[in-house]
Amino acid sequence: MRTSEHVLGRLGVEPATESVYRALLAQPHASATELASRTGMAERDTGRALDRLAALGLVRPSTEHPDRLYAVSPRLGMDLLLARQQAELAAQQQRVEESRAAAARLVSEFSAHQHFAADHGVHRLAGADRIADHLAELATAAEEEVQVFAAGQPCTSSGPPASRRLFEDVLARGIRVRTVCLDSARYDPEAVAYAEWLASAGAEVRTAAVLPTRMVVVDRRSALVSTTGEGGAEAAVSVRVPGVVAALSTLFDAVWAAAERLGPPPPRRTADGFTRQHLAALQLLAEGHTDATVARRLGVSARTARRIATDAMAGMKARSRFQAGVLAAQLGYLPASSA
Repeated sequence: MRTSEHVLGRLGVEPATESVYRALLAQPHASATELASRTGMAERDTGRALDRLAALGLVRPSTEHPDRLYAVSPRLGMDLLLARQQAELAAQQQRVEESRAAAARLVSEFSAHQHFAADHGVHRLAGADRIADHLAELATAAEEEVQVFAAGQPCTSSGPPASRRLFEDVLARGIRVRTVCLDSARYDPEAVAYAEWLASAGAEVRTAAVLPTRMVVVDRRSALVSTTGEGGAEAAVSVRVPGVVAALSTLFDAVWAAAERLGPPPPRRTADGFTRQHLAALQLLAEGHTDATVARRLGVSARTARRIATDAMAGMKARSRFQAGVLAAQLGYLPASSA
């Protein structure tokens, strides 16, 4: 079977599993041995593929031949796979929102205090220069891995010089770098080109619809979390408390797992044509955020944020943002508590 015929990859079906599904559609009630012969696969691998198809609901025991499996029709099968993917998207969005809320509480707790003792493992940094110096120290000390949330800034070579130096230094020493940008970077040619440069240097880049905060975690031992200083000035919190850094690193891992590689493939869409940006916008609007906040969280202009929200409402056939949130929750795109 030609690779081009494997069309179910985006729905979570591996090529070998799809081959067995197609073979069973072509030869109903075939045995595992017959399917192995038809697909050219080992019988053990065919059995594993049948187990996977059963878990996905694409095959079931035959009523006519109880000892054999029957492949459900492609129309029913695609409906099952799309429903499964919609549920996964909603669950991913819920995890990201819960992570965002947890990070916001953490940063808020730190920001409530004006001074932190350095020997307690937490202290504030005020001003871009002090933050840049601290990032340089982190880059020098890095030994194993750097995790980055690039929220609220372009994921491009024109970003903050300190961030570029951090990437260049650690990558030159063969240290693993993982960074998550906003989905809006996908539509920026410079961002895509910079991601390709990072990848060629050994970094890994993914995107998410929203990010909890701007953050850098080094070796899972120290972290730098962006916050807001007096008068809206740039500020950050440096953290070296093991338990807190572990929580931030776990937060990164959760968002990373739900994020998608920045590259040619377009963002995944639901059966109704919604991207993760649409779902994130609906979530934020359902929570009562303004257009300005939605734009900032998505990393787009206010005009683009309004267009995304309008497109989502049109797709839902909703007359108001509130109704769009209710419908999105009813369809399983958002947690019911968001509506």
